Amino acid sequence: MSEAMSQRHQSSAPDRSELPTYLVSDPRRRPDPATRELAQGLGWFSIGLGVTEVTCGAAIARWLGMPRSAPVIRAYGVREILQGVGILGASDPTPWISARVAGDALDIATVLPGLEGHNPHKDNVLIALVVLAGVTAVDVICARGLAEAPLAPSEKVRSDFRRRSGFRRRAEAMRGAARGFKPPPDIIGPEAMRPWKPTNA
Repeated sequence: MSEAMSQRHQSSAPDRSELPTYLVSDPRRRPDPATRELAQGLGWFSIGLGVTEVTCGAAIARWLGMPRSAPVIRAYGVREILQGVGILGASDPTPWISARVAGDALDIATVLPGLEGHNPHKDNVLIALVVLAGVTAVDVICARGLAEAPLAPSEKVRSDFRRRSGFRRRAEAMRGAARGFKPPPDIIGPEAMRPWKPTNA
């Protein structure tokens, strides 16, 4: 029985492809203010980190005990700058924040080999991994908040409702329209709603 009810519910649900175009939601998300501010903060953080990696890539590589990784770190810096600009400039930063999550995984995979062999800077590598794990957690939280945010209404619906007052005609045209209205002499309704008239004894 439950299977039949499920099929009936699915058949009665409207198909998005059959909806009028003005009722189809805008593909952009509408996150809450806290998630929006977090995304903006990550955008600026990404630009700052990218500039640091580009200008100080060799120093960062030496600090990690991985001097050969300097070109890779500079390339990651360029990636961070592009992602930051994308986050700050996009109307919907969701794909850019998701790209940051993927970049975090790539950063961790690049730094992990620093724990192998006789690297004298393994403590620095551990510090970098802890920082990367924290940044990844923040990126994941932001990406999830953006992905779960409700869709924004379509532009057609937004523009229509901005101009609607709830009345069918303008206020000037409706003023005094009910003047002179006379109700019908007999209103048929439930007994309890009819006016009470005393009967003569």
